[in-house]
Amino acid sequence: MKMLSDPTLFPIADKVEKGQRLDFADGMRLFNSPDLLGVGYLADIVRRRKNRNKTYFICNCHINYTNICKNGCAFCAFARDKKERGAYLMSVEEVLERAVQLAQPGVREFHLVGGVNPDLPFDYYLQMLRALRDRFPQVHIQAFTAVEIAHLAQISNLSIEETLLVLREAGLGSLPGGGAEIFSRRIRKKLCPNKLGAEEWLEVMRKAHQFHMASNATMLYGHIETKADRVEHLLALRRLQDETGGFMSFIPLPFHPKNTRLSTLKRTSAADDLKTLAVARLLLDNFAHIKAFWIMLGVELAQISLKFGVDDIDGTVAEERITHAAGAATAQSLTRQQLIRLITQAGQVPVERDTLYNCVPPAIEGRRPSLGAAKQTAAFRV
Repeated sequence: MKMLSDPTLFPIADKVEKGQRLDFADGMRLFNSPDLLGVGYLADIVRRRKNRNKTYFICNCHINYTNICKNGCAFCAFARDKKERGAYLMSVEEVLERAVQLAQPGVREFHLVGGVNPDLPFDYYLQMLRALRDRFPQVHIQAFTAVEIAHLAQISNLSIEETLLVLREAGLGSLPGGGAEIFSRRIRKKLCPNKLGAEEWLEVMRKAHQFHMASNATMLYGHIETKADRVEHLLALRRLQDETGGFMSFIPLPFHPKNTRLSTLKRTSAADDLKTLAVARLLLDNFAHIKAFWIMLGVELAQISLKFGVDDIDGTVAEERITHAAGAATAQSLTRQQLIRLITQAGQVPVERDTLYNCVPPAIEGRRPSLGAAKQTAAFRV
């Protein structure tokens, strides 16, 4: 209690010490508390309980294969209509060439997401997965948000289950957490009425988990949502995790307004970012990992977040276009050594992982990744 200056946090601290689950009212008290350091202190207790002083990172590459999208979300600076200036679509050959260019020594993951392009046939996605799998059989492919999966099911005339099976056979290993945005129907109606609904997003993830295909989860915050919307979003994810156990990590994504239709809004503050990460760690008691996406937070704030409940700093990334289209001033990649230094300077122990949070031996600098290694499995334990 000595670390808390806000008395409203005392009952929450008691629950945290006893390992009891927090509820909606607790979440609101945490968000409304003026005691940022106290909230961070409580989140750090949970982080250390779950992961001690380990902070995870991965050697990965992001490839955004197209920015052509039919959804027209108000918060997106990345998407373009196909005839709009700046619109692009990478061929399968270009995706493979980009992967070869970006693949660092010891690369563990290709992270593929793009716009919902109405003109791409289902076979394009299968060819892309097969090309990457055949060229890099040892690299896990995390690809296609739940929004993309639902679109692929529609254009292929397959069920969600059938779509996931076909994609997995082609090389898909796991799903990223994007497209969740904020689950509030009120907010989605205003900002992304053409996008997959919250219930449908959760159902795609439910189906993926039932097929032993792991995924991440996200929340886009700092636009027109309320604190209550954030808490409800987190609790909806917690309920699904209770049911399936298939989420690996949760990644809060601060909204970047530049070049969007919401450009008059201000960026989130560092205090809001840290508190959101901390509240997520406290409410999502059934999530093993809370990730700070340094691309969106900034390197320095991501480092500080390691004392606010965060145990994962994401990875090398290699190239990222979506957030940078909205004005992100961060680098588009970090080296393995930069990530290790960032973690150790925060007093944590760096642990290199693969996509599924298996610890991996450090790669030998200067060597290109071997192409003869066994293919990774996408199964996870439930």
